[in-house]
Amino acid sequence: MKKRQAMSKVIIVKGKNLLSSTGDIHNETLLRMLRRGISLMSAPKKSHEFLRTLFQKRNSVGIKINTIAGRMLSTRPEVTHSLAAILSEQTVSSDDIIVWDRANRELKEAGYRLSMGNTGVKVFGTDARGIGYDPDLESHLSIGSRFSSIQTSVTAAISLAILKDHGLAGITAGMKNYFGAIHNPNKYHDSNCNPFVAEVFDCSMIKSRHKFSILDALIVQFHRGPSYHSRWAAKVESLIFSTDPVAADAVGWKIIERLRAAEGLPSLKEEDREPLYIFAAEKLGLGTADPKAIEIIEEEV
Repeated sequence: MKKRQAMSKVIIVKGKNLLSSTGDIHNETLLRMLRRGISLMSAPKKSHEFLRTLFQKRNSVGIKINTIAGRMLSTRPEVTHSLAAILSEQTVSSDDIIVWDRANRELKEAGYRLSMGNTGVKVFGTDARGIGYDPDLESHLSIGSRFSSIQTSVTAAISLAILKDHGLAGITAGMKNYFGAIHNPNKYHDSNCNPFVAEVFDCSMIKSRHKFSILDALIVQFHRGPSYHSRWAAKVESLIFSTDPVAADAVGWKIIERLRAAEGLPSLKEEDREPLYIFAAEKLGLGTADPKAIEIIEEEV
């Protein structure tokens, strides 16, 4: 008898009236979204039990965000700090959480306040004084890169990425977010970033630490990304959760395709930029891209 393939679970939580007409976030709704997403992801366990299986009490947790596109299309500080608050109340100490991206300037432009103190959640970039990239080049498959010393120093990682269109890769989401953890991402944009996104993620510095993907889909850039263009930015008001990084990105891809179709735009395949790196990641055993093997649970709060 053929063994039944295990299902990967992806949670989509939509916040009713989460964003005001000016784009401000209703923080109580946001917190409910995060708690509900983690709760649905946890089932049948309780949230704190689930989080403690991912993050041990003595872990240092890196929350890798995406701030390259400026304030309008970056991981929202409200999302990041609300997530950090949940982690610190249920599993790791706030002193052991680092919120980071590649550059201090980009973090500040996205609305983050930098902090490298000894207490509380830290927020800083790889280019902060005394940080930088590891000196040794990591060679893996067709990848040859130096990794941010933040990524290599933490013991557990969350990709808290923006879901958006990308002019070369098709989409950028949880896996491609780790291009911000290497010193030479420009080297890996040929062939629609395929298989490079998958191979960067497959490096031990990423794969051994990554525990959770959360996609910030509050505003989704579904065309002309990765920079912000209001004409093709949709208010989706959702967060996507999964412990399967490939399934999370595969579901995000379908959301972008639906938004494109609704506006009469061609599919990413028709524009010769289908994100085939998602299938390359599946072949490397990083997760599943097969819709038949992905259980999607959607809820509104």
